[in-house]
Order: sequence, then C-alpha cells, then structure tokens
Amino acid sequence: MTIDPTRLRVSVTEGERWRRDLAITVPADIVGRERARVMDSVSGRARMPGFRKGRIPARVLEQRYGAAVEQETLETLLNEATRAAIRSEQLRPISDPEVGAVRSEPGEDLFFEISFDVEPRIEIERSGGFVVERPAVEVGDAEVDAVLLRLRQQNGAWRPLEGGLPDAGNAVGVNILQLDREDAEARDYEFILGEGDAIPDVERAIEQLEVGTEGDFVVRFPDDFPNEERRGEEERLRIRLVSRKVLDLPELDDDFAASLDFTSLDDLQDKVRADLEQNAAGQAEQVIRARLMEFVLEANAFDAPGSMVDRYLEAVAGEGPEDTPPEKVEEMKAAIRPRAERAVRTMLAVESLAQANDLVASPLEVSERVGEIARRNAVQPETVEAQLRRNGRMESLEREITEGKVFEFLKQQSEIIQAG
Repeated sequence: MTIDPTRLRVSVTEGERWRRDLAITVPADIVGRERARVMDSVSGRARMPGFRKGRIPARVLEQRYGAAVEQETLETLLNEATRAAIRSEQLRPISDPEVGAVRSEPGEDLFFEISFDVEPRIEIERSGGFVVERPAVEVGDAEVDAVLLRLRQQNGAWRPLEGGLPDAGNAVGVNILQLDREDAEARDYEFILGEGDAIPDVERAIEQLEVGTEGDFVVRFPDDFPNEERRGEEERLRIRLVSRKVLDLPELDDDFAASLDFTSLDDLQDKVRADLEQNAAGQAEQVIRARLMEFVLEANAFDAPGSMVDRYLEAVAGEGPEDTPPEKVEEMKAAIRPRAERAVRTMLAVESLAQANDLVASPLEVSERVGEIARRNAVQPETVEAQLRRNGRMESLEREITEGKVFEFLKQQSEIIQAG
C-alpha cells in the first residue's frame, strides 16, 4: 500500500543534535481499509476443514486469524506511514527509525512515535586562504627500468631445471606431509620462492633440496603469521621437491617492444615514462586534496554523527572473513574509528560545499562522463549507463564528479605552491 502524506498528522520535534522525534497519526479510515485488505488476502489463502477455499465465514476467520491480521496491518501501516512522513517533512534519516509509543484500537486512529538521526546540515565558514605544497612529480630511469623488468617477467618463459639447489625467483613444485598428524595426507603446492607464499622456514628448507629429493624439517611459524594461534608454533614437515623452474626473460629490444604492439623500444620506454608521470601527477593531486580537506576540517569544527560512523564501521568490518570472532571485529572497529570519523566528516564537508556553491554534478556532466567512459572502452554510452545502473554505481559516478568540482573550488580558494 501507499499512504497519501497529506492524510497524515505529523509533528516533528528536534531532539539532541541530529535527533528527530516524530508523532504520527493515521486516520481510522486508512487503518480500516488496510485491515480489510489484509483480511481479504488471508481469506483467499486460508484452508479449514469443513469449508471450501474462499468460503470461510468472516466470524470464523476473525476468531482464527484476527490477531495475526492485526499484527500484519500494524506493521504495514507503521512502515508506510513512516516513509510517507519522512517524505512529507523532507527529512534525510541516517539511522533506522526506532518505534516508541504505539496506540491502536479498533475503529480509531493509529498513533505512534518514531525517532531517528537525520543528516546534519554543516556550514563551512572557512574554505580557503590555505597554502598547500604540491609534491614534485619526478620519474627517474630506475622507475622506468622497474616497469620494463615487470613486463619482461610477465612475458617470460619458465624452463625446467633438474640439477642444483633452488633459489629466490625459482618456481617450485613441492609435496608436503605434516608428520605430527596421524591422519594427514601429503599435499602438492606450487609457488615462487621469495614472494612470501610460504613461511620463511619452509622456503629455507626447500632451498636445501634438489629435484627428486626430500627431507624432514622442523619449521616455526613466524610471529606475524595471520593465524594468531599458530604464531611461534613448531611443526615437523616432510618436504619433497618435485620440480624447479627458472624464468627466462626476453631481450629488451625492438622485437620485444613490437611483441607489445609498440613501434620500437624507444616508443615503449616513452609510453612507460608517460604513464608513470601521469600516475605520479595523480598521486600528487591526491596529496593536495587530502591536505586541503585537512585544513578545512581543522578550520571548521563539527562532529561526525555516531550513527553514520557506525554504518561506516559496519561496512568496513563486513569486508573481513565471515568467521572472524566478534571480539576481533570490535577490536578492528575501535582501531579504525578515528579514520571512520574523519571519512564521515569529509563526506559531510564535501556535501555542504557542493550545496552551498552549486557544485553538485549536473545531468549534463554525468552524461558527458558516461560518454568519456564509453569512448575509452569503444562501446555505446547507453551500454555504459545501463551497466552503471545495474551495478548500482551511477550514484558513485555522480559523487566522483561532485567531489572533483568541490576540490577544484577549494584549490581556487587557496594557494598551491610547487615543492622545492
């Protein structure tokens, strides 16, 4: 059902800080119609011995299902009336409504009270006059060489080796048996030595073996092992080295560049350098934005609503493993609460600046950004927009555009100087 907000009597009381208390009255005729609708629905589904479906007398239905009908009617009216009242009063809740007193009598108006926090209206009194240093954007030959090395590694070929001991960078295949467990079965693993895929003691043990040989080793789990219960624990393992491979890298020359669709090695190096410079410039921009917002938050004192901080923490905590103990989840929340409070304050400051200075992303700007994404991916804008809406990312795109405009505004209000 949908309730016409003009039929409700709603009074709003401002509580402490962002709290709003609403007293809502739903007219008796709306209550009666909803109850009749619910009873009709029950009548159509109900089955009772001695009566045909849909032919059960109203008196019998009332005796059997009256209490359940009352409860469903009340729940529906509370939910729909709350939504209608929030719309009519143009409120923006940031916490779930809490139902207080409820008065519901047959044939009479329904009265109930709800409370929730609303999004605070923040006024940013000072947004400029700051001095921010832009980090230097420098890309050296070492950074370019590192990227070229990664490209060669990605396009290298693994070659099997039989003799000699394995070393860091070798791909190894091993068979490991836990000797301290009677029911343990040997398991096969493949990984690259030196990349942290195995604990250090296991890697050191493997480095003592040649292909086709095995040995028994006592290994100790490091103090920073993810599973806290196993930190410092020792275990006996039987390790067999099944295979060892070395990565042969392609020569860094024009042929290698051509394999990556570049005209020459110089062309490849220029593209790598340009990408690194673009990335460095982007990082410098993020530093400027962070520093500007730091100044804005320092110059404009306001608190982050607890309910918004709690929602942020719940979202972050929900990204962890499902079997994380509750006490660990609470420890994590406590550790990141300052970061959560800052994130919420930043969001509120950006929204306030956007509203006050007409910087909210316009439909035209959103359409243009969708077009840019479409051109980069060689697809139609309609395809991009449909995908964004399907994935629930259209609002994120709008926020991204708005944030960009807000930070450009902040940069114009302050002095950005070049580092050193």
